[in-house]
Amino acid sequence: MAGIVLAALLAGCGGSAGSGPSGSSASSGTTGSSGASGSSTAAPADTVQPLSGTPVPQLPATVRSSDGRTVTVRSDDRIIPLTGGLSEVVFTLGLGDHVVARDISATFAQAAGLPLITRAHDVSAEGVLSLHPTLVLAESTTGPADAIAQIRAAGVPLVVLPAATSLSDVGPRIDAVAAALGVKPAGDRLRERTARRIAAVREAIPAEAHKPRVAFLYLRGTASVYLIGGRGSGADSLIAAAGGIDAGVASGLDKDFTPITAEALVKAAPDVILVMTKGLRSVGGTSGLEKVPGVAQTPAGLDHRVVAIDDGTLLNFGPRTDVVLRELADGIRKSAT
Repeated sequence: MAGIVLAALLAGCGGSAGSGPSGSSASSGTTGSSGASGSSTAAPADTVQPLSGTPVPQLPATVRSSDGRTVTVRSDDRIIPLTGGLSEVVFTLGLGDHVVARDISATFAQAAGLPLITRAHDVSAEGVLSLHPTLVLAESTTGPADAIAQIRAAGVPLVVLPAATSLSDVGPRIDAVAAALGVKPAGDRLRERTARRIAAVREAIPAEAHKPRVAFLYLRGTASVYLIGGRGSGADSLIAAAGGIDAGVASGLDKDFTPITAEALVKAAPDVILVMTKGLRSVGGTSGLEKVPGVAQTPAGLDHRVVAIDDGTLLNFGPRTDVVLRELADGIRKSAT
């Protein structure tokens, strides 16, 4: 359930690279990372950092798709990843030049010039097939099912990967993409680099007696979508790693996302509210957020404590998760003081 809801949410995450929040009082989602070291440094907003060197794919490669099929990949000359998270991994592995199209959630700068042919949970089989892909990468939540079936029926190798919703999914996600591309050594390097950077960020987060309660709100004001994250939202894993307590989980929300009510927010009693930048803009910035029922009655709303992180990175669980985690940890500490 979590992955299905998350895919539908992320379908609305696209937009121009590097755009920031309107009215945010904390982090703006700037991303970037250093070279081979384990620490992160500032870089231009919404970019990925490929591994050094160009990997040489060892193909054919036969892999097990998460939907139970065995898929043989014979060429990765023309790759179409159907989610922004998968695109991020392909580009970071060093095979971005092989990608011929993007999903709306692939907002990073290197993918900006690619044709936009899908919106995560609204895949057009005709659009995908018109670009003559030699490999299509999807997630278990990608759909509709008949579009996936149509792509497969055309004889295109299509590998389905499990949706990533926690920090523990980062390494396996990288491994699975690298295996499908026939670049396992590069995958090993990227997994190790990513794990090292995440570990460095976690080690730098101060251990504090008081852990602030953080509520993740998914907002799309123009579509009247107002949800609060609970167990399995993806944000719960990040909030815990960043030194906070997921307010939705702590208040008993066992579903990944629940429609916001004033009662649910007051019960969650967040000290800090976490949002995506475009979601914050869609409700008119921080002042508009405080008009969402219940927000103004929470400790976070009363003290205007909001952390906004870029839509294109927050829940990707990939090579840039260390940057997301650092921004979230910094934003929580700044907002909660």
